[in-house]
Amino acid sequence: MSSEDAAIEALGVLVDPVRRGLYRHVVGSPGEVGRDAAAEAAGVSRSLAAFHLDRLVEAGLLEVGFRRLSGRSGPGAGRPAKVYRRSGGEHAVSAPPRSYDAASRLLAEVVERAGLDGELQAAARAAGEADGGEADPVEALRSRGYAPYWDGGTLRLNNCPFHALADQFPALVCGMNLAGIQGLLAGSPDGEDWNATMDPLPQGCCVALRRTREV
Repeated sequence: MSSEDAAIEALGVLVDPVRRGLYRHVVGSPGEVGRDAAAEAAGVSRSLAAFHLDRLVEAGLLEVGFRRLSGRSGPGAGRPAKVYRRSGGEHAVSAPPRSYDAASRLLAEVVERAGLDGELQAAARAAGEADGGEADPVEALRSRGYAPYWDGGTLRLNNCPFHALADQFPALVCGMNLAGIQGLLAGSPDGEDWNATMDPLPQGCCVALRRTREV
């Protein structure tokens, strides 16, 4: 099976609305998700949730693990439960096939070799500011695929929209990402109440946000 066919097959799994909702819940959660929590979030039975979650694993969209959800250990703690998390793989389909990822890698390599980090960050900040008309920065980040969630007083970003490039060019792409989010805040009516800094997650985005003033 070609990579294009594999991607089409994987994404075709998400046509089912229940399966799509379960997938969104798992990838939007900061940690691993058990079957009970996923079923409750999707409003379906545990057995139905288990069926769809395992189908998502088979398609390569989720990964599975086992851990005790009670937090207890030792005798009497029970068997580890099956838990789900976002897969590290990526799937993209275009019709007809395109190769924007190859072009982006070449462009990133040229920018890095030429030492144009500052120019890239300035362009990202300007683009973010021009695109930052939304009043709520949290919703603005959610609509751009960052999957934000609150971790105490810190707004974490569970997904990096530039993951593949950031793996290859971390300093370049993370600097661009931070500048773009700072520009987004600068262009937002409520942006002055927020501060974005580099604070990477082991899995997720390199940027975290905190309020400078409570509303």
